[in-house]
Amino acid sequence: MKIVCEKDTILKAINSVTKAVASKTTMPILEGILIQTNDKEVKFTTYDLEIGIEYIMECTVKEQGATVVNAIMFSEIIRKLPDSEINITINENNLLVIECEGSLYKLATMNPEEFPELPKIDIENSIEIEQNSLKDMIKKTIFAVSTEENRPIFTGCLFEIKNNKLNVVAVDGFRLAWKSRFLQTKVNDFSAVIPGRTLNEINKILNDSFDTIKIGVSKNQALFEMENCKIVTRLLDGEFLNYASVIPHNWETRIRVDKNNVQNCFERVSLISASSIEKEKKYPVRVNIEIGKVTISCTNQTGDAKEEIFVETEGKNLEAGFNPKYFLDALRAIDDQEVFINFGSSISPCIIKSIEENGDYVYMVLPIRMKE
Repeated sequence: MKIVCEKDTILKAINSVTKAVASKTTMPILEGILIQTNDKEVKFTTYDLEIGIEYIMECTVKEQGATVVNAIMFSEIIRKLPDSEINITINENNLLVIECEGSLYKLATMNPEEFPELPKIDIENSIEIEQNSLKDMIKKTIFAVSTEENRPIFTGCLFEIKNNKLNVVAVDGFRLAWKSRFLQTKVNDFSAVIPGRTLNEINKILNDSFDTIKIGVSKNQALFEMENCKIVTRLLDGEFLNYASVIPHNWETRIRVDKNNVQNCFERVSLISASSIEKEKKYPVRVNIEIGKVTISCTNQTGDAKEEIFVETEGKNLEAGFNPKYFLDALRAIDDQEVFINFGSSISPCIIKSIEENGDYVYMVLPIRMKE
């Protein structure tokens, strides 16, 4: 094998695939990148038995071949080389030789035939969506994915196609994030739960462009395909929450508020809330709603904090306690200048939504019982 490429080209390929390199494994081959030439292209593949990524890069191929090299060592060397042309060859001792200007490195290789093949996916349903749209939908829901392994289904996002609309939903037992978007072409209804870890890595690879990405699913696998990159992932088993049934549609108290104003208040008050030894769980932020005014406050052994903002209010006066992190995660994900925040009672879920009638997002946050 002998290839010649520019540093920025190969670095983009390596950065894309290293996200699926196994970190803790008894199989050293999974700690490597499979490098294969094909005519005028080089394909890089990584696979940790949960996520697999292939990236195809155009370059000058002088000799065909294939090898596996340790991903961390290879990527760190490439990253630190001069911004110049890089020559990569396999020598007679089966070492990977990397040359760039005055730099010369030789790395041990592994047998490419031992590298496991990525699963072949028999796609049953698929959609196409612009990369920037998918990137936005992931960003606005991924923070609400559960990190608790005792309920594995909630460690992923539900991708649901219903009436030609894509709904992406995340829930962790304390809050829910729901973002939707109508699709351009007619597709069948289907649903799949994709691991949050996979979506985090896909989001790093997606471009902020109108280029499309194809998402295909089978019974237990999903395939994400872009122009020169392919990502394979397992799906999560189990029944996802019937999210539409848990979101309240009625409210007792509602405020219309400038999103940045309420976000800034929560950020300042949470400095006191988060400074306690036992964090926000013991010292939630208190939200008090009166006619035309909201007071956000917190008191603990560190000190007191109180913020008042004037807002449009409807309904009854209300007081409730919340984990400020959950409120802030939702507010930071919203682009709208103004939002509605709906409250049922001091122990009912709180809903943050667009002031538009057909808003494409909903955030739900459960309150915390306050100690007097």
